[in-house]
Amino acid sequence: MARALDVVGERWALLVVRELVLGPKRFTDLAAGLPGLSQNVLSQRLRELEDAGVVRRARLGPPAGSRVYRLTERGADLEPVLLALARWGARRPVPDTGADLSVDALAFALRTTFDPAVAGDLCLRATVRLDDDVLRLDVRDGRLDLARGEADTPDCVLTTDPATLRALAFGGRPVAEAEASGALRIDGDRPAALRLLRCFPRPTPVENEPGAVRTGAERR
Repeated sequence: MARALDVVGERWALLVVRELVLGPKRFTDLAAGLPGLSQNVLSQRLRELEDAGVVRRARLGPPAGSRVYRLTERGADLEPVLLALARWGARRPVPDTGADLSVDALAFALRTTFDPAVAGDLCLRATVRLDDDVLRLDVRDGRLDLARGEADTPDCVLTTDPATLRALAFGGRPVAEAEASGALRIDGDRPAALRLLRCFPRPTPVENEPGAVRTGAERR
């Protein structure tokens, strides 16, 4: 543990890794996904992770041709560690900060809270369009596979934004209200899409956590 923390124990290091689990990103995209992190500290963390063999720089092929950061094989090995930490942290009451989740953080939250018992016999392939980003979700046999990109022949397509999806999945926002406001559009198999949104119950919060405020949904 001590040797591992020598590599990824600095503040923000694991969150930088989290932002790269779904694929490579430019520096500006990393900064946008971690709004509380200064660009100087982000540069420092990336250098440290590169030196440790966790992250490497690369160039995307045409037509993009952008310089990006991506996880090495050693860095990708941290994914189950991140998921375990996310499940552990999900039991803390949610601080009422009003801060939005990045798409990558939201994807981790979905993977962390997915409940096979709630999913039951649901078999679904979905595309979720979140502003300029796209996720594909495949649910079958009580398992959730989630990745960046369009699903092949999706059963349904949800078009929304990260804050709305977070509120629908975790905050108890009514689907009909989100649709009426224009924040959500469902195309395709609507009943299956509604079942999908119910597959992410929040874990029971740890009692007596200091410094955190429960959301209205948690108080209910």
